[in-house]
Amino acid sequence: MKLDDGPVLFIRESLSGTMVNPGGSSQPPPVGTGSLSWKRCAGCGGKIADRFLLYTMDSYWHSRCLKCSCCQAQLGEIGTSCYTKSGMILCRNDYIRLFGNSGACSACGQSIPASELVMRAQGNVYHLKCFTCSTCRNRLVPGDRFHYINGSLFCEHDRPTALINGHLSSLQTNPLLPDQKVC
Repeated sequence: MKLDDGPVLFIRESLSGTMVNPGGSSQPPPVGTGSLSWKRCAGCGGKIADRFLLYTMDSYWHSRCLKCSCCQAQLGEIGTSCYTKSGMILCRNDYIRLFGNSGACSACGQSIPASELVMRAQGNVYHLKCFTCSTCRNRLVPGDRFHYINGSLFCEHDRPTALINGHLSSLQTNPLLPDQKVC
């Protein structure tokens, strides 16, 4: 499996080989209890002698070592899946926070690297350079007021005249959120 595949299920297994929460599509190799069958943790490199171990991305992990690269949450304690992108292992919340649901910019459709800062509006994620007014193409920066209408961004100056005059029926095919502020 490549490390940029997105969501990945993991399996919690006891050293006796009993599956605690099966459900992943790839089954791990059997784990025995003999001294020759110790598994090495992909996180710390140490031997796994814990009661439970995790198996994901073709590797075994101590429960304490499979952590979100951002918030450091132990992934075995908060669910049965993790996300991978740009060499990071992430919990669901941080994956969506960093990459949105698709991991692509809502304006240009290009991938957003994990290290890049982003702008957000209505659950959409944008490159900084793509977070612009649909009319004048000026970049919206923190502190600017903007309007998000039918999937388009408008600066305060270029908001549609129907919004100014209060005639919204032709604009409201999607929820209208007037007068938002970039934080």
